[in-house]
Amino acid sequence: MSIRRVHVLVRGRVQGVFFRDYTRAQAEKRQLGGWVRNLPDMSVEAVFEGAPRNVEAMLDWLKEGSPLAAVDSLTVTEQAPAGETGFVIRY
Repeated sequence: MSIRRVHVLVRGRVQGVFFRDYTRAQAEKRQLGGWVRNLPDMSVEAVFEGAPRNVEAMLDWLKEGSPLAAVDSLTVTEQAPAGETGFVIRY
């Protein structure tokens, strides 16, 4: 089975709207490893690793985000798989 890993920067109204918690739930639903965290510039940074179709589904979800979010843009960078399992919110 092939594994895909992406690093993502999400910009828009994505802090203070439960974005990280929704992201964790969506990643776990898709059996993805990785993490998500807020950045000082009010964007959100995340890494997702898993089956390519599940990563793609996660990227599709991120375009809308949590119910109160307003996503302006995604910057996606491919990375080499690192064997990351489990998904956490970083603080």
